[in-house]
Amino acid sequence: MFSDGVVDLVNNGVITCAGKNFHPNKMVATFFMGTEKLYRFIHNNPKVEMFTVNYTNNPAVIARNDNMVSINSSLQVDLTGQAVSETIGYKQFSATGGQADFVRGAAWSKGGRSIIAFHSTAAKGKLSRIVSHLDEGAVVTTTRADADVHYIVTEYGIAEMRGKSVHQRAEALINVAHPDFRNDLRKEFSGMYNRR
Repeated sequence: MFSDGVVDLVNNGVITCAGKNFHPNKMVATFFMGTEKLYRFIHNNPKVEMFTVNYTNNPAVIARNDNMVSINSSLQVDLTGQAVSETIGYKQFSATGGQADFVRGAAWSKGGRSIIAFHSTAAKGKLSRIVSHLDEGAVVTTTRADADVHYIVTEYGIAEMRGKSVHQRAEALINVAHPDFRNDLRKEFSGMYNRR
């Protein structure tokens, strides 16, 4: 998907497509949504190519881009690394979009990285988005599979996920949670995994 922000990034030299080994020097999309500025930019633009969603969101196609980086967001992540990006409990908030496809495609890419980034709190700081267990009814968008998400990022830092045990993942995630919630997260995690 392209939106108005892409136009600004291209015009400011942030997006150049110069380093692409697959569809070199081209911007690839399956749909556009924005204002007149966007549609003027893409009209007859030889740098823009459109394909069907079963092509653009195919993880094997995505992985053909070396050094692919996918950056997605999430509403809630538990201490094992499961990411909920569609629901708040039973309430549908968004859709999956291409999150799982791009997470997997970036993970398969030579030199690729998959990132889930979000603000550490919700509800004006009253709720932690990093939780010991997911809300009842929450739908997991991206699993905790070791091969998928490389990094989970908040304003407090980066938690590396790949190659980590459940305990190592939990500690890394607690360290990037909002400081107001870290002690409770440690207690909850300890209680969950020290049961006999």
